Amino acid sequence: MKAVVRRVAHTLPLELEEIDISTDPALEARYGLEIPVLMVGGTKAAKYRVTEEELRRVLLARAGRPGTAGGPGG
Repeated sequence: MKAVVRRVAHTLPLELEEIDISTDPALEARYGLEIPVLMVGGTKAAKYRVTEEELRRVLLARAGRPGTAGGPGG
């Protein structure tokens, strides 16, 4: 999933924060069986894997929503 995110980051502006859930017991309990998990704007966008096309679609949809990062008012 990291490689897909990096490739998409070359074509769309995004801010990436990678979190090691093994350092946080609450996160490990919540996501431990689903890693990797991709969150976009605080919402789970994908788990296990995502294609470049899927990630671009999610990011572009998110950017078009008022009040979200990258959108009007966000």
